[in-house]
Formats: sequence, structure tokens, C-alpha cells
Amino acid sequence: MGVINAKSGDNENVITHLAAKVGECLRQKGLFLASAESCTGGWLGQSVTAIAGSSAWYERGFITYSNSSKNELLNVSLVTLEKYGAVSEETAQGMALGAQKNSRAQVTVAITGIAGPDGGSQVKPVGTVCFAWMLKDVTLTSETCRFNGDREYVRRQSVIKALNGILSLLSCSKV
Repeated sequence: MGVINAKSGDNENVITHLAAKVGECLRQKGLFLASAESCTGGWLGQSVTAIAGSSAWYERGFITYSNSSKNELLNVSLVTLEKYGAVSEETAQGMALGAQKNSRAQVTVAITGIAGPDGGSQVKPVGTVCFAWMLKDVTLTSETCRFNGDREYVRRQSVIKALNGILSLLSCSKV
């Protein structure tokens, strides 16, 4: 798990640029994206749908903030949630798998974490965010990051990380 510190100059333009690049890559490859979000509360979905023409490549989004919604909407196992917790790569992987199973998308991304200011522990401090990316029938990858900063910064960096992860998954150049 890498620790990522706050940097000045991070702004919405970075997210908009990344979302457009993800859309261009998906469109060129003829693929659709579905997102499964917890701590970002739909920020990734909002970012990609802010791009004109996103209906050509964004299929749907799931906002699953509670454990019960992760289980009910994305089929994340209650055993996984109890054993590893909502903030774990195992849960993120389950979210990505569930998003793919419950959509027509070939590409899925999942984000679950502790944005703060409360809710952290010694094992999983505030700023811990787990990601998973899936390309149907090819690969499922996951990663845990720790972002230092306030709630908005953690959430913003999570969206940036998720979008860059999609570009990596699809072998498109990252920003």
C-alpha cells in the first residue's frame, strides 16, 4: 500500500481530462464501463457523465455505501464483508465482479474506503482506499492506497486513481 500525500494544484480539470480520456479509449475499443462506488458516493459516475457523449461508453453506476447495499446490489458475499471488512481489496474485487454481473459493461471499476474524518483504525487509517478494475473474461486487479489529506482530497484522489487504473487496464496512456 502506497501513501499518497496532498499536492497543491489538484483540481477538477484533472478529473475532467481523465474522464474524457477514459471515454475516448472505451469508445475506440467499443467497450462499456460500469462503476461501483462506496466512499466516493458517485463522484466517478458524475465525472464520466459530465463528458458529452458518455452514453456511448458508460453503461451504469452503483453507489453502495452500506454493507447491505454491497451485498444486495453487487452480490458481495456477507462472509467477505465480515471477514475482510468493507474496506478491503477482497470487497473491492467483489464489487467489480458484481458490477459486471449486474450490467452489460465489459469494464468495471470499484472504489471502497475511509474518507474520514472519522472511521479509521490503526490497521485501516483514514485515507485507506481499495480499488478493483475488471476487464471481462481477461483480468481482475486490485490495489490499496492511503491518501493523506482531508475528506474531499481523499475522495478526489480516489476518483483520479480509479480513472488512471481504467486507462492502465485498457493499455491506454495515462495522464
